[in-house]
Amino acid sequence: MASWHEIEQEVPDLAARVRERFEAGTNKTIATLRRDGSPRISASELEFSGGEVTLGMMGGSMKLRDVRRDPRIAVHSPTLEPPKDNPESWPGEAKIAGRVVEIDPPADDPYPGAGYFRIDISEVVLTYVGTPADHLVIESWHPGVGWRRRIRR
Repeated sequence: MASWHEIEQEVPDLAARVRERFEAGTNKTIATLRRDGSPRISASELEFSGGEVTLGMMGGSMKLRDVRRDPRIAVHSPTLEPPKDNPESWPGEAKIAGRVVEIDPPADDPYPGAGYFRIDISEVVLTYVGTPADHLVIESWHPGVGWRRRIRR
């Protein structure tokens, strides 16, 4: 597992592009695991701050119950469609996976009972249309493996 700061140090270009994709909109999609092991997806917000990726969850929410029971998550950036007339100009979509670790709430916590977390990252992925627009490019980073670039036709 790694902090965002470690990823920024190891693969700064990938980290910058992934962060840009996550900051392209407010609502991200988070996947958690239900009690029976099946997936649950929910909307979420997150932020990149102090070398960490952090997020909060409302008290009593199902996703908060999920992560307190099983901290494994995956988060998908806001989804934007590639332009039909110029798909290779699409900046892509990003994913981060790992485990959440509960952190102290902010001093001015406006949501008593909420849960606040940082993500210990096990995977970062950026997918975009290649040039020419006849393939996808998948860039990824994993601890112990590092950066990889693959092409899917």
